[in-house]
Amino acid sequence: MWLMSPKVLPVLLLLASNVFMTFAWYGHLKYKSAPLYAVVMFSWMIAFAEYWLAVPANRIGHAVYSAAELKTIQEVITLSVFVVFSVFYLKEGVTWNHVAGFALIAGGAALIFRA
Repeated sequence: MWLMSPKVLPVLLLLASNVFMTFAWYGHLKYKSAPLYAVVMFSWMIAFAEYWLAVPANRIGHAVYSAAELKTIQEVITLSVFVVFSVFYLKEGVTWNHVAGFALIAGGAALIFRA
């Protein structure tokens, strides 16, 4: 099945891991009255689940991608997940300078994959 291929599966795992990590890092911003120690512990538990996705993604992906390519894939996914999270969960807008900055980062990512 094509979803299990070493080219596709790592991307799917990195996507899932980034959803977890985005909630771990930024999800607590909606709950500013929660004690910091509780937020840190809860975020750590989410991050633990994230590692169970990210580490296999990189292990499997390294069979077909370089480490730099895997990191680049992860960063592009991170920005994509963050934009969706920021708009729909945090209810924060995306401005033209956000789009321009992300476009520049995407341009840099494209350079990594030019062989």
